[in-house]
Amino acid sequence: MTTREPSAGHAGESRGGAAAPRVRLVDVAREAGLSKTTVSAALNGTGRLSPAVREKAVETARRMGYRPNATARQLRAGRARLIGYVVGEFAGEPWTYLDSPYFAQLTGATAAAALRHGYALVMLPAGSLQREWADLPLEAVIVADPVEDDPLVEDFLAARIPVFSDASVAGREGAHWVDLDTDAAVRDCLGHLRSGGARRTALVLPDSTTRFHREMLAAYRAWCADHGAEELVTLVPEPGNGPVVRAVERALTAEPRPDGLFVVAEASPPLVMDAARRLGLAVPGDVRVVCVSEDESAAHADPPVSTLSLCPVEVAEKGMALLVAALEGGGGTPPGVLLTARLRVRASS
Repeated sequence: MTTREPSAGHAGESRGGAAAPRVRLVDVAREAGLSKTTVSAALNGTGRLSPAVREKAVETARRMGYRPNATARQLRAGRARLIGYVVGEFAGEPWTYLDSPYFAQLTGATAAAALRHGYALVMLPAGSLQREWADLPLEAVIVADPVEDDPLVEDFLAARIPVFSDASVAGREGAHWVDLDTDAAVRDCLGHLRSGGARRTALVLPDSTTRFHREMLAAYRAWCADHGAEELVTLVPEPGNGPVVRAVERALTAEPRPDGLFVVAEASPPLVMDAARRLGLAVPGDVRVVCVSEDESAAHADPPVSTLSLCPVEVAEKGMALLVAALEGGGGTPPGVLLTARLRVRASS
């Protein structure tokens, strides 16, 4: 069999294992037998080109591995199209939020939504110091679940970098937000437990100063006052399955013993069921349970666990659309969007 030696003039090929040179627009044009202007128009979706010519240019570029020069584009546009992303709640343990099913889904969906809009997400560790991001050409920063008076929010706004977060930034110049209707979420969950017979519902909540957790506690207390129910609150000192399960055990062994359990602190739902069983409690016979969780294991627990979903994918998509509109559309963009959490009723409640 005869083999053909690659010619020295073909871009994208290499000799002796050396790195291949970057494929240029002129290389694609030469290979496709088209002008550089025609190929540029085809790849940018502009110009009056026949479908066949446009397809030939696009397919040739794909086959040759052509990528536009992002740096040149940024210089021409005067924009880097980079958006920072940081989780304020986990400042003490910078990357542990990725262990959370909620934050894992929120982060992935945010990155995907940013890419669809032509932006790239820059992951920043929780508790980032200014020196870690000051030289990055960030067009905006997403601060998920900031703590009360979060210094990250203050630093970004002071640097004139637009901030996207929850409703704790409402009314701040340069800030936009997406948040959940916590009052409605708590009423739905506690009302559902009460309709099943629970009269003493305990709340297991992170010891956190985020707006979400403060609002959930306030809504729980308001609901208890409205229904003449005793407040039964157990705080979890730190995130993680172990601390949450221990808090669940404390809540279920308190006097008077609760007959309803609303676990807002994130933990594996099957582990919550295991905690109840270790204490000799039947679910839902002795205690009815709802967990705030995005963990798919909830549907496969014994019994399957009712969950309140905080809709991280919807939060990411609505939030990114709002942020991009603010960055690219100027005035007229609404400052924020309020979304509704979803209660998924299963056997545990």
